[in-house]
Amino acid sequence: MSEALAAARRIADEVLFPAAPSVDTADRVPRGHLDLLAERGFYGLVSPETTLDVPDHAAVQRIVEILAGGCLTTAFVWVQHHGAVMAVAKSGNEALRSKYLADLTAGRVRAGLAAGAAVRPGPPLLRATPVDGGWIFDGTAPWVTGWGMVDLLHIAARDDNDVLVWALVDAVESAGVTTTPVEMVAVQASRTVTMKAERLFVPHDRVTSTMPRAEHLAGDPESVRFTGSLALGVANRAIRLAGFGHTELDAVREHLHSAAHDAVPLARAAAAELALRMAAALVVHDGSRAVLAQEHGQRLLREAGFLLVFGSRPAIKAVLLDRFRND
Repeated sequence: MSEALAAARRIADEVLFPAAPSVDTADRVPRGHLDLLAERGFYGLVSPETTLDVPDHAAVQRIVEILAGGCLTTAFVWVQHHGAVMAVAKSGNEALRSKYLADLTAGRVRAGLAAGAAVRPGPPLLRATPVDGGWIFDGTAPWVTGWGMVDLLHIAARDDNDVLVWALVDAVESAGVTTTPVEMVAVQASRTVTMKAERLFVPHDRVTSTMPRAEHLAGDPESVRFTGSLALGVANRAIRLAGFGHTELDAVREHLHSAAHDAVPLARAAAAELALRMAAALVVHDGSRAVLAQEHGQRLLREAGFLLVFGSRPAIKAVLLDRFRND
């Protein structure tokens, strides 16, 4: 096992998991959790400048799984940082890369993600209009995680030609940015908000890339694969708490890690379904005490329910409904 995997396991088991019940009812992830991940190099997990010994992408995904099995809320905030890291690392905007990549890799600057409003089917909820010197973003991003805990948002808006404009914007309220908290059944301490942009000016020097929406969707299964490890983390923790065997978990993990591009939605659905079944099995295993507020069973069951819809796609939804419906 690499030192990075061993360090992730220590953090998950010794720091994150014992605190998970209290984080579940807190108003934000403890700063110490995120600082510890930064100190140990985990904010640079997918950076070309990483200091971690991660031998392959499977090891990257396993680290996501391990940390999610410690505290899903902490992992949920942290994992969305990596979209900005990858975008800046690959950006043709050399000045932006020089300014931000090292700080994003080290976790000195932390990022959230606001993509779904532009990527979704149909008209975009967040629209980009070209102006002198940059773009104007107008509209709503319904799900923005980490507000008050991140410095930047890696945000996408869509123009009239179905082109996505990706940029880094400051994660602060202003004349052009307002937010409303979202109440959720799980990971509430992630401080997820709905963000409204009203004539928000985004200069060219903050743009990481522009690309046709179709081109983005062609690469989308890899982000689906990456975040699928969150569900494996919840399943793994429930299995460990109940003392169940891990053969099925190993098989589902291998499927997610190795699935061909067009098979990723099926693998992601299998991971989400496994998390739900294992969390439910833990509740049954523990009996009536599992529904007490500080017990892990009810928390993991709520988190598994949340992961059925987080980052979902039509193909994932179709597979899950086919598994669950009784006809």
